[in-house]
Amino acid sequence: MEQVTKLCERLGAESDRAEAMARQLLKRAEQISAERGCSRVEAMEYLLELTTKGASGVTPPGFEGGTPPGDTK
Repeated sequence: MEQVTKLCERLGAESDRAEAMARQLLKRAEQISAERGCSRVEAMEYLLELTTKGASGVTPPGFEGGTPPGDTK
């Protein structure tokens, strides 16, 4: 939680917002892991990549309807 919060702060979020963002990222990683059958680490990698690229204004390839890791659709 602490590391993800610090990352969110480095991306420009204020402390209270960074903590809320970190909590949501961790929660969503758990959901993706359960839904898609991938590890929490893979799910978090996916979310952090989206977060860091999004903060830079970059749309990752495949994001336009891309699927999280482990999705077999």
